Amino acid sequence: MKRHGDAVTCGGCALSAAGATAAPLLWLSMPRTRRHLGGGFENEGMDVTVLFTELPFVVVGGAFLPLLVLTLLVRLVRLVGRRRPRPD
Repeated sequence: MKRHGDAVTCGGCALSAAGATAAPLLWLSMPRTRRHLGGGFENEGMDVTVLFTELPFVVVGGAFLPLLVLTLLVRLVRLVGRRRPRPD
């Protein structure tokens, strides 16, 4: 059981790192974000405060959402494993 727990922990850390990296990249590719960061016509609508207001939430959400999904999947697998009758 210890090895399974270590693998799940390692997988959770990897998913968290991937999510914390991918979420800001996805956020930066959105048209709304590009417009706020100077991608509008002649800097129309430029608002650099999104870096302080939205970006931290994007990084935290990107880190915790994969962990939440992994936790729910592990609990579901364990629940299904307990209900399944073992063959004799």
